[in-house]
Amino acid sequence: MMRRFFAIVSIVSLLPLSSYSQDEQGKIEVNGYTSTLTSAIFEKLKGPIIIDNLIHNRLNFKSYLGSKITFSAEARNRLFFGDMVRLSTGYAENIASDQGLVDMSWNIAKGNSLFINTTLDRLWLDFNSGRFQSRIGRQRINWGQTLIWNPNDIFNAYSYFDFDYVERPGSDAIRLQYYPGSSSTIELAIKSDYNEEVTAAALYRFNKWAYDIQLLSGVLQNDELVAGVGWSGAFGSVSFRGEGTWFQPFKSFSDTIGTGLFTIGADKFFGDNSALQVQVMICNNPYEFNNVTNLYSAENMSVKDLAFSKFSAFASYTYPVIPLFSTSVSGMWFPDLTGFFTGISADYSVAENVDISALWQHFDGVFGSTGRGRMNVAFLRIRFSY
Repeated sequence: MMRRFFAIVSIVSLLPLSSYSQDEQGKIEVNGYTSTLTSAIFEKLKGPIIIDNLIHNRLNFKSYLGSKITFSAEARNRLFFGDMVRLSTGYAENIASDQGLVDMSWNIAKGNSLFINTTLDRLWLDFNSGRFQSRIGRQRINWGQTLIWNPNDIFNAYSYFDFDYVERPGSDAIRLQYYPGSSSTIELAIKSDYNEEVTAAALYRFNKWAYDIQLLSGVLQNDELVAGVGWSGAFGSVSFRGEGTWFQPFKSFSDTIGTGLFTIGADKFFGDNSALQVQVMICNNPYEFNNVTNLYSAENMSVKDLAFSKFSAFASYTYPVIPLFSTSVSGMWFPDLTGFFTGISADYSVAENVDISALWQHFDGVFGSTGRGRMNVAFLRIRFSY
């Protein structure tokens, strides 16, 4: 029933676009970007290297239907080609997998070593009147306060390693927001996924002691009670943030140990515009995985998949060499895996709307039953925005 309801809303939402004439073109916004991303995956430079390529076109449409109603549709059009497509069984099908209530991801063309995928990851109608706002459709519900791991982001978790998906995943959801004052918010949200499992929660955000503090409670995928807290503020010039969420199964509620994720972080900008960022997370029941490449599956992540070590630590430092060229180095430590991650990136703005990025990511650790493994991934991306 809910799937049929969202399908009807999605179709009806598209109708306003066809009703606009040239005289009303100022009420429509269109933007996006096109990028090329080449990646090289290898364990050692002298060993086999998997070369993969991606051409990514994103289109964002927004239409203002009067002063109170807004419609938005955003699509990812991606051409995948290279060794990963040719060698990995089920790779194209995995990319086309849509975890939402309505399937809005399609492989529109496929060959032996390439395929084209189109995905609608935003499709919503928004009504805003005074202190009340409601939104229905595929949208991002961002309840996170920290910058790397977000235990409060129960509706659409994301992977830090999936750097190319800056918009991050969305949910098929209904979201209601009420603003009692200038620094407080009450939210109610409900989403359903492809299994028609419901996640629903309420959030109250307020300001106290110069900190934004939030409390949330709800249900995760039909069978777990969720309770969380988050905050963001500052100690002098240092930003201080944190989140904690507890997940308790309804089955055997009193004698089953739940899962808790707790994280705190700090970040500081210096006079030369460089930035230092640190964050730690603890989890009593971390997620177990056997394949490092799962870290890049942002669309299919659950919030409980964020931790795969009982303790995790992160640090990064970004330095602008010149205004148009910046570098960054980052690292993570996973004691349970006797492993770590390191990353280096460089970003250069060739023109106002053209950017070139080079990144290297290295993973080393004991990953489940596969034993100790190492993986290097090098990326080169060119992006043109419009």
